[in-house]
Amino acid sequence: MTAGETSPRYAPWNARLNDLRGQGLWRTLTSIQPTGPTTARVDGQAVTIACSNDYLGLSHHPKMSEGPLQAGAGSSRLITGTRPAHLELEQELQDWLGQPALLFSSGYLANLALFSTVCTQDDVIASDALNHASIIDGMRLSKARKVIVEHCAPDQIPPDATLIAVEGLFSMDGDTPALQDYPSKPWLAVDEAHSLGCIGPEGRGVAAACGVTPDIVIGTFGKAFGAAGAFVAGPQLLKDLLINAGRSFIYSTAPPESTIQKIRTGLAIIRTEGEERRERLQARTRQLRQGLGQIGLEPLGTHHIVPITFGEQTMTVARGLKEAGILATGIRFPTVPKGMERIRFTVCSEHTPDQIDHILGTLDKQVSR
Repeated sequence: MTAGETSPRYAPWNARLNDLRGQGLWRTLTSIQPTGPTTARVDGQAVTIACSNDYLGLSHHPKMSEGPLQAGAGSSRLITGTRPAHLELEQELQDWLGQPALLFSSGYLANLALFSTVCTQDDVIASDALNHASIIDGMRLSKARKVIVEHCAPDQIPPDATLIAVEGLFSMDGDTPALQDYPSKPWLAVDEAHSLGCIGPEGRGVAAACGVTPDIVIGTFGKAFGAAGAFVAGPQLLKDLLINAGRSFIYSTAPPESTIQKIRTGLAIIRTEGEERRERLQARTRQLRQGLGQIGLEPLGTHHIVPITFGEQTMTVARGLKEAGILATGIRFPTVPKGMERIRFTVCSEHTPDQIDHILGTLDKQVSR
């Protein structure tokens, strides 16, 4: 630290950081140089990436590098930030999902705008206990009364609920709710961030797989789409409401056209090549999950997010994987409860069978020590 950072002026910040160190919760950034859809170099070491959300490998698809690179949009959508490309992408999403869509710069901003705008202090939100932090923060801003419902337990939703908030594929547990069993009276908001492109007919997510049409769908482009940004889809009334009252939409600079073009390319690939990639994703997921069972490990969930709880041994296992050339970061409290620390493996359609076998062989050695 510099001399200025050790002054009493910053003592409260130092105290908080020292507390995190003392709890073993210190975090650092790891610089990764990708070399392919499932490989990279980290600190000069060649590694297999086993924790990316690039589920279909589209960030390295040859078509994603095509086209001009425009500069930033320069302002919010309501000033000079709306270009033809934004409107064209929103129409393409509507054609795919069957509902009007509104673009956001990130999934976090989308959920902040959605829940803080749609719900007021007169509403009751039934929120799944494992919902993402962005959903939780959006609900807090809404001032609505929140009822935390046990994970994937539709029978516990209170009769006075105005809105149900749930994820399509839960990012830390890899499981999905049976949306067809949820009550139909409240508005249903499903965050399909980790399922779009990967699950359901035409990759339209868990709700589509369950035969359910939610009032609200939230999706992100930084995962299976291989790009960045997000959207909210629902009735035209919802889109109009977010444009007029969604603070994180109104006061954010629009996504740059270069990003929009990447998203449009990703969507086109998902709609044309998606089935083949989804089949490969499912095959590699089955290989990993079945192999884990054979070495005595029981992962959570059922899909391409494959978490294994190691508790307080999590970071030791993660270091052992890294030494063997596998990058799969440990997930600790407060992201997950104490005692439920885990390695969250994420499968990509472009993982090879040999890469999956390498992960399994390395884990087998780790747990056999």
